[in-house]
Amino acid sequence: MKTRIRELRKMRKLSQEELAEAVGTTRQTITSIEVGKYTASLPLAWKIARFFGMTIEEVFDFSEFEE
Repeated sequence: MKTRIRELRKMRKLSQEELAEAVGTTRQTITSIEVGKYTASLPLAWKIARFFGMTIEEVFDFSEFEE
């Protein structure tokens, strides 16, 4: 799944470690989400979106799941 996490994180000059700490996960999880190897759980996606002041749909691209 594609996300805007890397773009949003860089705009705020945050490291993966800083974002991970802010949303209660590990740097490795943030890395995996950014490169598309892992899909965030709904609670984690919500925390990430809230951190950036956005909706889940603004951060995560669900177009591959549309019919």
